[in-house]
Formats: sequence, C-alpha cells, structure tokens
Amino acid sequence: MYLHLGQDTVVAFEEIIGIFDLDTTTVSKSTRDYLKRAEQAGIVVNVSMELPKSFIVCKDGGGKITMFISQISPSTLLKRTGYIQGLANI
Repeated sequence: MYLHLGQDTVVAFEEIIGIFDLDTTTVSKSTRDYLKRAEQAGIVVNVSMELPKSFIVCKDGGGKITMFISQISPSTLLKRTGYIQGLANI
C-alpha cells in the first residue's frame, strides 16, 4: 500500500519510519537541530508550497533516508494509513 503525502508524492507504507507534527515536535531543540541537519544534508523534500503541518521520515530498501515536508496534518496521514482503524480491531 502507498500513502499520498501531497501534490504528486506517494510513499510505500513499509518505507515510513514516522509521521510527525511540525507544531509539537519543533518545540524541542533536538528536533529543530535534526531538521536543520537533514536540510543541510539535502535529504528534505518539500511536497507543497503551502504551510507545512507534518514531516514524514522514510527509509527506502537501499537504506537511504528521505524526509518529506507536507501540508497534510499528521492525523489525516495516519487515518489514510488505516493504522488507527487496525488498532481499533485489536
């Protein structure tokens, strides 16, 4: 299965390491430093020119890390994965 992150960008579920809320995670200096280093390393892909709401960290089969910045909220992305519905069935 694939997750649509915005614009023309989709990623495979198995490549997703985490989906994070930019508003709550950037309060921490550690997260801001991580985002800054990722930007400097050239692994950040902005999939929208709108106000960013989330960042998604992915690792492909070759071990390459990519961070996507999306205008879609983390809760909407999680709903699209069906992960929350899966938990409800346990």
